[in-house]
Amino acid sequence: MKFYSTNNKDLRVGFKEAVFNSMPQDKGLYMPVEIPRLDDKFLNNLDQYTLPEIAYHVAQNLLGDDIPADDLKTIIHDAINFYAPAVKLEENIYVLELFHGPSLAFKDFGARFMSRVMSYFLKEGEKQLDVLVATSGDTGGAVALGFLGVPNTRVTILYPKGKVSQIQEQQLTTNGQNIRALEIDGTFDDCQALVKQAFTDNELNQKFRLTSANSINIARLIPQTFYYFNAYAQLLRQGINKVIFAVPSGNFGNIGAGLLAWKMGLPVEQFIAATNANDTVPAFLKTGVYEPKPSVATLSNAMDVGNPSNWVRIANLFDEQPGALTKLIVGYTYNDEETLQAIDAIDKAYSYVACPHTAIAWKALKEYQQANHTEDVAGVFLSTAHPCKFPDVFTPEIADKIDIPAQVKALEKKEHHATSLGTGFEEFKGYLLNNA
Repeated sequence: MKFYSTNNKDLRVGFKEAVFNSMPQDKGLYMPVEIPRLDDKFLNNLDQYTLPEIAYHVAQNLLGDDIPADDLKTIIHDAINFYAPAVKLEENIYVLELFHGPSLAFKDFGARFMSRVMSYFLKEGEKQLDVLVATSGDTGGAVALGFLGVPNTRVTILYPKGKVSQIQEQQLTTNGQNIRALEIDGTFDDCQALVKQAFTDNELNQKFRLTSANSINIARLIPQTFYYFNAYAQLLRQGINKVIFAVPSGNFGNIGAGLLAWKMGLPVEQFIAATNANDTVPAFLKTGVYEPKPSVATLSNAMDVGNPSNWVRIANLFDEQPGALTKLIVGYTYNDEETLQAIDAIDKAYSYVACPHTAIAWKALKEYQQANHTEDVAGVFLSTAHPCKFPDVFTPEIADKIDIPAQVKALEKKEHHATSLGTGFEEFKGYLLNNA
C-alpha cells in the first residue's frame, strides 16, 4: 500500500517510510492512496469474528503486502490483547469501553500496534529511533507503556505543565529506562508545535532518526479503526444493524479512524463529534469557516486542542464530496458546567461513572437522538479513559464508586522524573542535542 501527503498527492511512500517519517517534509500528513472497501460477506458476518480476527482483516486490507500475513497476525495478537465491550445502558444507548488496556485509555490501541510495527521494521544495527510525542493527557501514558523496554528506541514525551491529571502525570514520569518526560510551560498546542517543528529541522533530522507517536502517525490511526468494526460486530450479535457513533474529539484522530472505517464499508448512519470549549470543528460544521484558535484548559483535558491535526485527514477523505462531510458529521460542544451535569446525570440514570470526555460524548448522543427521533438506530458513545484518571472531577459520592485498578495504585510508589522547559523551540532543540 502506498501513502500520499495531504499537501502533495503526487508524493508516494510505502508503509514503513510513512511510519518512520511520521510527517512528510512538506508538513502534510500521510493518507492511504487507496482505501479498499471490505467485502460484503465479511461486513455482514462481522459478528462471527473475534476482535483480533477483525483487526487482522482490516489491517491486511489497508496494508496489503507491506507486512506478511503471519507477521501481521503476530503483531495484532500481541498488541490487541485486551477487550473493548459495548455495554448496554438503556434501549439504543451503548457505551463502548476503550479503557481496558494497560494505560486505561483508548490510546492503547494505537500506541501498542505502532510500537510493535516500528520494532518489527527496525533492523538490527540501524540507527536508534527517537520517538517524539506531545500529549494532552492520555497519549503519553499509552505510548510510554507501548514502547517501554523496546530495544533501540527512545521516547521523549512533551506534556503541558499543570494541565494533566495527577495519575496521567504519574504515567508519563515514572517509567525510566528508554522513556523521558518534558514538562512544557504552555498548552498542548505548544507541545504539538514543538514536535512538528522538530520534524522539519535539518540539524535535528541529520543527528537523530526522528518519528512521532502522535496521531499524526498513520500507524496510530489504522488500529483505531479496529474498535469501530468490533463495536458493530457486538451490535450484530444482538440483532442490531444500524448505528450512530458519538466520539469525544480533541485532535480528531479518534473520529478520523471511525470515518476511515466508514470509507472501508462500515455502515454508520451518523458520526457525532463531541467537544469541550475547544470547538473549532463544531463551529466549522455550523458556519463552513475553519478557524483554529488557542486552546483553553477544561476538565476534559485530553480534548484541549484548538487546532486539531487530524482535521486535514478528514477533509481529504471528503475532498471530492465536501457536502457529504457536513452531512455525515454533526458537532456538539459543552462547557465544564455542562460536563459535570452530564457526569451526574449518567450516575443517576445508570449508576455508571463516566470520565469527563465520555460524559460529553453521552450528552451529545442524547441531544442528537432527541432532536432526530432515531428510535430504530443504536447510539454508541465512546468511553475513552478510565474515570480513575480524573479523581478531582468527581463529587466524593461518585468518586467513591470508582474501582481503582492495581496498576494505578502501583504508580504512587514510583519516583517521578521530568525536565521543565518553556515553549521556545531553541530551548527544546538544545535539550535534544545536549541529551543525545
